[in-house]
Amino acid sequence: MVKSEPFNPPSADAPGKPKIADWVPPVTKETHNFAKLTSIDLSLLDSDDPAVVQDLIEQVKRAIREDGFLFLENYGVSLEQLQRQFSIANHLHTHLSDEDKERLLFHSDTGLWAGYKHPYGFSRHRGAWDGIEQFNWYKKQWENWDLVPKCVLPFMDEIEAFSKYLSYSVNKRLLTLFSRVLELPYDDWLFDNVQLKGSPSGEGYFSHAIFRPVDENTDKSFRGVRMQGHTDYGTTTLLFSVPISCLQIYGKDEEWHYVPYKPGALVINIGELLEILSGGHFKATLHQVNRPPADQMTFERLSIVQFNSGIGDLRLQPIKESKLIQREGTLDYQGVYHEFKRLVDAGLPIPTNGQWREIQISQTVDPTDTERNKVGKDFEIINGKFYQVREFHGVRTVLPVQVF
Repeated sequence: MVKSEPFNPPSADAPGKPKIADWVPPVTKETHNFAKLTSIDLSLLDSDDPAVVQDLIEQVKRAIREDGFLFLENYGVSLEQLQRQFSIANHLHTHLSDEDKERLLFHSDTGLWAGYKHPYGFSRHRGAWDGIEQFNWYKKQWENWDLVPKCVLPFMDEIEAFSKYLSYSVNKRLLTLFSRVLELPYDDWLFDNVQLKGSPSGEGYFSHAIFRPVDENTDKSFRGVRMQGHTDYGTTTLLFSVPISCLQIYGKDEEWHYVPYKPGALVINIGELLEILSGGHFKATLHQVNRPPADQMTFERLSIVQFNSGIGDLRLQPIKESKLIQREGTLDYQGVYHEFKRLVDAGLPIPTNGQWREIQISQTVDPTDTERNKVGKDFEIINGKFYQVREFHGVRTVLPVQVF
């Protein structure tokens, strides 16, 4: 396997680039209720010692089976380079014009989050204020810079190079590890047969997001939740660790735990696509965005995320070439794969990856929707906990949201 190269971004001081403010975030002093996550050193994949590489694969195997969630370190981007990307993201959200907010407004009914998300819920129609703003790059945004905010046009070379590195270096190496865990025919099997190329973020998308603090009444109306418990739709989500501790994962103890801050690290979510393709051997990460600890309630949370997905017309069923699945069978006791197996066993049509992803985006329920967030609508109380219960393409999903 060819050894990886570190990220080598375009110059931040090139002619025509304006100076922008450095992003300097605060750090929480609270330490209660933080999750303990496996940390993977991705640089070990380049080791010349087969025993070191095999130990890395075993670490990954344990983490994705037990948690569906891990930290990734030494993946090729320096802390200084990462902070530059956060400074650009901060510049976007402090300089995005009202004209561009209207011109580039997203339309979630299309099944994409492309463009600008306003801070009034997750549909194009403005609902109650939720304080969450995003700008999301899909293939069209990469190809046509008229669809990009004018304030970041001078930095598009840096943004694009960063997203490409995440797709074609970081995520590619992750998929190499996962191909080895599944004992697939060769290292790049998942990258070659699952991830669609053709843009910096493939068939997924790259996002600059900001969570602005909410007042006490709004916080109570959301029950403290900014984004409800969910699993991501794709292969992997690459989320950069930030010191504003809002991200929570659902542990084996059936409780929510904050993800601790690890400077420079990537937080990796396993998506539903990998859970299905792996026949349940990989566990999709159940996570939510909650109110931060008390000493961070007044701070904004800036976020950079790359959502990696697979080929749109890929049928959602286990990979028959996996020797792991051939030897151990599938694990149908967990998550969304259990429901997909029910469709297969009943001989019912299996949705494609694109169909599964797009219907969930177009029908997203957000905390501002007071009607659909009622028990008896999209939610049920099961054993004293609040669950979102929905059905897409014949697949019933049941996700714990929070203690009711």
